[in-house]
Amino acid sequence: MLWTRRPSPGRGWCLASHVTDGADQEARGGVMGGPTPPGDAWRGHIQDPARQRLTWSKPPRSVLVIKKIRDASLLQPFKELCAHLVQENNMVVYVEKKALEDPAIAGDESFGPVKRKFCTFQEDYDDISNQIDFIICLGGDGTLLYASSLFQGSVPPVMAFHLGSLGFLTPFNFENFQSQVAQVIEGNAAVVLRSRLKVRVVKELRGKKVAVHNGLGENGVPAPSLDTDTGKQTMQYQVLNEVVIDRGPSSYLSNVDVYLDGHLITTVQGDGVIVSTPTGSTAYAAAAGASMVHPNVPAIMVTPICPHSLSFRPIVVPAGVELQITLSPEARNTAWVSFDGRKRQEIRHGDSISITTSCYPLPSICVRDAVSDWFESLAQCLHWNVRKKQAHFPEEEEGEEEEGEEEG
Repeated sequence: MLWTRRPSPGRGWCLASHVTDGADQEARGGVMGGPTPPGDAWRGHIQDPARQRLTWSKPPRSVLVIKKIRDASLLQPFKELCAHLVQENNMVVYVEKKALEDPAIAGDESFGPVKRKFCTFQEDYDDISNQIDFIICLGGDGTLLYASSLFQGSVPPVMAFHLGSLGFLTPFNFENFQSQVAQVIEGNAAVVLRSRLKVRVVKELRGKKVAVHNGLGENGVPAPSLDTDTGKQTMQYQVLNEVVIDRGPSSYLSNVDVYLDGHLITTVQGDGVIVSTPTGSTAYAAAAGASMVHPNVPAIMVTPICPHSLSFRPIVVPAGVELQITLSPEARNTAWVSFDGRKRQEIRHGDSISITTSCYPLPSICVRDAVSDWFESLAQCLHWNVRKKQAHFPEEEEGEEEEGEEEG
């Protein structure tokens, strides 16, 4: 059985996967909740994340190249990659305008013929969400987070090269980029769907007027949705790693209430709380004591930051729930919230933050497969469970123990 998922109309990729044992769906009594044969135990299959594959319904023609800004070591890889995409693959290459303002690129005449074929854009001004077939990131994990922020709806597949400091989310090495890019263009690649969080922030207007022109606020940023009847403004974000609510510059403990599907489950008194995806479980949440969760697990992690409690353990909740976070009535100070480390803003009494799993995951292309890549990153980047191995007993001692057992 083969299933496909097309993230949005007009985009030329889909995700294909096979059942783990190759058995026919009807013979198994359905898949993941289908009808069960009478008198037989339910025998639906569990999706094998290692067998999710990227396939193209039509050849990709456009690619977005994201380069870490202000990093001189990436200039040569950036030029080599773009030249290869334009000259060898005849791709339409999109590049952020500020990436080309580097003097080493602007003043390179030999790179001019390639650069003149670029399509450029500016963040918060130009919408390229329907123009891109796939994305290539050059840098560290931050480039992948930035790519996610550019697409508030469906996200094209992302191929991330490890040219930064940590590289947990960037599995590809740049040395043999030509063959690796060719495999992706041919559709010969594994994919992991990294879930994102859909975050809705509702704030009291408090007399502040927001000037709006053609749907844009100050500096071209999309204006928040305004409800003049209730006096509130609403902003929405798609988050790949985590939402962090903290006490900001205040010396007081943060004091926020956490609701799950409308029910108060706890009050966080401490430095703050992290709400993260499985992808974000190896970032700030891991430093705060959360479990590291594979990105294929459908879940949301809630992790306190330095709680003033000996019993406040991190928890994992199902992906389908809605969390809401507000300031407690007893809070002595405001709180601050950030989304993947960006768009930091203050939260006051009367404001609320609603968080649930987004229906727009980020498809991340794997070097091998979703399981192997994840454990490789744990070992190489975080040195997971690194320990000097225990020595075995010398052969003489083993022999003495066996003789003692025989005599007994």
